[in-house]
Amino acid sequence: MSAPLAPPEGQTDQLLPGSIEQHLVTEVPMCTPTTTAGELWRAMLGRSYASAADVAVCEVLPDGTQRLVGLVPLATVLAAEPATAVRNLMDDDPPVVSPGLSQEKGAWKAARHGESSLAVVDEEGRLRGLVPPSRLLAVLLTEHDEDLARLGGFLSSTASARHALDEPLGARLWHRLPWLLIGLLGSALAALLVRGFETDLEADVRLAFFIPGIVYMADAVGTQTEALVIRGLSVGVPVRRVVRLESLTGVVVGLALGLVALPAVGLAMGSWPLALTVALALLAACTVATGVAMALPWAMSALGRDPAFGSGPLATVLQDLLSLVLYFAIASAVML
Repeated sequence: MSAPLAPPEGQTDQLLPGSIEQHLVTEVPMCTPTTTAGELWRAMLGRSYASAADVAVCEVLPDGTQRLVGLVPLATVLAAEPATAVRNLMDDDPPVVSPGLSQEKGAWKAARHGESSLAVVDEEGRLRGLVPPSRLLAVLLTEHDEDLARLGGFLSSTASARHALDEPLGARLWHRLPWLLIGLLGSALAALLVRGFETDLEADVRLAFFIPGIVYMADAVGTQTEALVIRGLSVGVPVRRVVRLESLTGVVVGLALGLVALPAVGLAMGSWPLALTVALALLAACTVATGVAMALPWAMSALGRDPAFGSGPLATVLQDLLSLVLYFAIASAVML
């Protein structure tokens, strides 16, 4: 009546990361609906199971596989009269999930149903195994830890967040210096870029007056977007949900800054071509900076790297270089 459950034919060890199937066990007590409590008890004596919290009640199909029809807690079997059929003791509508379901959804389904074990079945209802109570509890604790970490804006978990705060000096330097060295290289490239436009600056030295302002505004706008995206990633919000609105925000912010700069620069410098150059450069730089600030945290998160360390320095380098290129390109088209 009771027998160990063998993995179904065709099952592999290549499971989806984070799926409930990673936690199932196959060595569980099993019986048919007509088995009596006494028969089940005698069949279980002297046998070892990975989990005996619940008994899987199955019908044996012609191909020899088992189709789940119910679950019965072992405590219920022990308390029943020996002649009682298991069909009268079992829950004929137990919580079941399909292979590949996320572990969090599976664990919450079992908790809401009030069962101690969770059954994993295929599309035909054939039993793949049970997720025992200890593993369900571990999943719930892990997911709870990650949810709290996300709400706090930490890394992937509170443990990794604490590690990042407590790591020694050498580890801190290892996590930060490479990105800062990239920033230093970017500043050297920016100097070379400005030198390449030396002729344009000699033609109108006033162009140099606005380089810091345009670069700063692009960085500031990008930093706002970057902070928003990283905070969204920390609470599980995908970047694609903010792409449209944040891109539009970058354009509108750049347009607003350009409209403010246009009359101010024109009146202060007495050159409306210069004013138009600065205004268009602000519009273009802020728009591009927003795109860079969204793309880098997403890319680093997708690669499994913490965007809090690398996206800031790298975004600053790219935004500075692109802002300079856009500024001088617009100046060449408008003024020279």
